[in-house]
Amino acid sequence: MKRILIIDDEFEVQNFFSFLLRNKGFDLSFASNKDEIDGCLACKPYQLALVDLKLPDTDGITILKDIKQRMPACKVVIMTGYSTVKSALEAIRLGADDYIEKPFDDITELELLIDKLLTSETSLDQDKALELAEQIGFVIGESQKMHHLLSLAYKVAQKNVTLLIEGETGTGKEVLARFIHEASSRLVHPFIGVNCGALTETLLESELFGHEKGAFTGATQLRKGFFEIASKGTLFLDEIGDASPSIQVKLLRILETREFMRVGSERHLHTDTRIIAASHIHLNEAVNQGKFREDLLYRLDVVKLHIPPLRERKEDIPFLAKYLLKRHAAQQLSFSSDAVHLMEQYGWPGNVRELSNVITRAITFADGETTIITPEYLSINLEISKHSPFPQAKQQEWVGNQEAKDIISLEQHLEKWKEGILSQWKSSGTIDLPSIMEQTKKLEQVVGTAFVKKALRETIGNRKEASRLLNISPRNLRYLLNEKGKDC
Repeated sequence: MKRILIIDDEFEVQNFFSFLLRNKGFDLSFASNKDEIDGCLACKPYQLALVDLKLPDTDGITILKDIKQRMPACKVVIMTGYSTVKSALEAIRLGADDYIEKPFDDITELELLIDKLLTSETSLDQDKALELAEQIGFVIGESQKMHHLLSLAYKVAQKNVTLLIEGETGTGKEVLARFIHEASSRLVHPFIGVNCGALTETLLESELFGHEKGAFTGATQLRKGFFEIASKGTLFLDEIGDASPSIQVKLLRILETREFMRVGSERHLHTDTRIIAASHIHLNEAVNQGKFREDLLYRLDVVKLHIPPLRERKEDIPFLAKYLLKRHAAQQLSFSSDAVHLMEQYGWPGNVRELSNVITRAITFADGETTIITPEYLSINLEISKHSPFPQAKQQEWVGNQEAKDIISLEQHLEKWKEGILSQWKSSGTIDLPSIMEQTKKLEQVVGTAFVKKALRETIGNRKEASRLLNISPRNLRYLLNEKGKDC
């Protein structure tokens, strides 16, 4: 028989669970204060505890720690009101398995949660989360921090709460937002992302709220905004810290009332979109500097998720590097131990995005030359990092290695070309023009390839951009790389 402990000081709540669970064959115990809790925990083991966050003489966080210390296998669900959801999320970080909000509006959902926690289904949640993350390209790696973030994101995805994602540039905030959308009940509805710092105030307002025909010059027809299009879905507001004061006011109103007006309209519209905001700056600091509204931050920061920078989870770097090789269909390549060590020591100010660019470039130059990616292939785009313990001279040496190799190779071909002409002249006093033309053609190929490689370095492996810089067609670029049958 499964034993469940209900900890709540409200008699109505205890009575509710007694009525809900008695007929299911569970052994129920109830406690409303610290002494009763201690007595229950000392009496018998429990498989599940439902714990109210606030009690007269203790709190849910303290009880959670006590239960996990005495009974590590006991599942714990925190019961909370909407105003204390943040504390409930802190409880999950400390080991709680889930949280539920009071009053309990969806009894069926509550029953399903209890049944799931009392069976082996909870062990499947992590597997489902990992599978979904892999499908959408949210690479977790090996670090405990990222696995904990994934578990937390998967749980809150199924709650109807506003989320704030903080993390440095390039950490993957939009990919995490898309993961949350795909893990929620809204996945069949639109996911729309907008960068609040990439648009002017007027254009951003029109994009978010829509406009009526004739609302301004150029508004030739009615246009629905993202809040209207993404209703019942998810709206991702990236770089929310860059939104103007006027836009911040309008966002505050829509978060409070779920109502908005199109530009040029006086009619209120309703939206049921879920808002996920993101910022690479700390919004608390922006509030202190007077750049962001404190009341808006309060509305956005119901649940905050923080993506750690790559330099704080270096154990993930080898895993990410192998994943990027696989994504580029370059499994024939591998990394030398020195290359892996360099990647682990570098500070990665651009985070996963920078790692992806560096490896894309390394693949471009290593393909056809070697099967082992060594430090000189990685050093193409590595800059001196304040986070890196490597000596500056050593890093600069790596940066120049590949370019030096190309110069030496070019000089060797030039010398061979000259020797061929001189040898013919000395031996016969004449020159075999067809032979010289053939050698010159080969030299042109070598020179052209050297310029192509240099252009590819400067464009992080972007072949179309390299073609533009060299003023040649992508087809000619492929020819110079001896890739006549490949596409750019």
